[in-house]
Amino acid sequence: MEWIREIDGYCERLSPDYWAEPINAITNAAFLISAWLMWRRVRNQDMPLAMILVALLAMIGIGSYLFHTHAQVWAALADVVPILPFILVYIFAVNRDIWRMSSLFALVGTMLFFPYAAATVPLFQLFPGLGGSAAYAPVPLLILIYAALLRSRDPILAKGLAVGALILILSITFRALDLPVCGQWPLGTHFMWHILNAIMLGWMIEVYRAALIRGRFSAGLKA
Repeated sequence: MEWIREIDGYCERLSPDYWAEPINAITNAAFLISAWLMWRRVRNQDMPLAMILVALLAMIGIGSYLFHTHAQVWAALADVVPILPFILVYIFAVNRDIWRMSSLFALVGTMLFFPYAAATVPLFQLFPGLGGSAAYAPVPLLILIYAALLRSRDPILAKGLAVGALILILSITFRALDLPVCGQWPLGTHFMWHILNAIMLGWMIEVYRAALIRGRFSAGLKA
């Protein structure tokens, strides 16, 4: 693999310079702000998986910053690699702590994400205009499926998941529009993918955190 091969995939980038994508680069600060805010909310609450999600959120921001400044193959990997662990840890957390599955069954349920993505990504690739964003489209669909299934168990959680899915759908839309609108809007729209994703990922951690607190409160009342 050519680790230092240049990648030019965004409207804002017009050269291989470090600061060729200033807006795309700087807006990654939104991930770090979101991670800091959520760290303050989950620290000292005995929520190890939430803390892992916060760390992964910060890594997503750092990796994306590296990609939009260096724009090389190795930086592209730093950009995308932390995203999958965030998805998998979140699924495992909901399976174990909300569905109350055993750790083994929660893990097996988490691994089903791979055949689910393999089956749905090709379908989303048929949608005109999605392009490379089709790889992300199965995620909001899965969140909406979880929201529907959890509606009777925890309607507040279900509503929060649905809100997160809608934010992500909007975010994917801005990502897909980046190159098509480039002629009319030279900055592109990819920076909105960063801002909305930072909001969405922080929101999803908050939804999980709040559900854990409600569960502990409910268990305390029953005790």
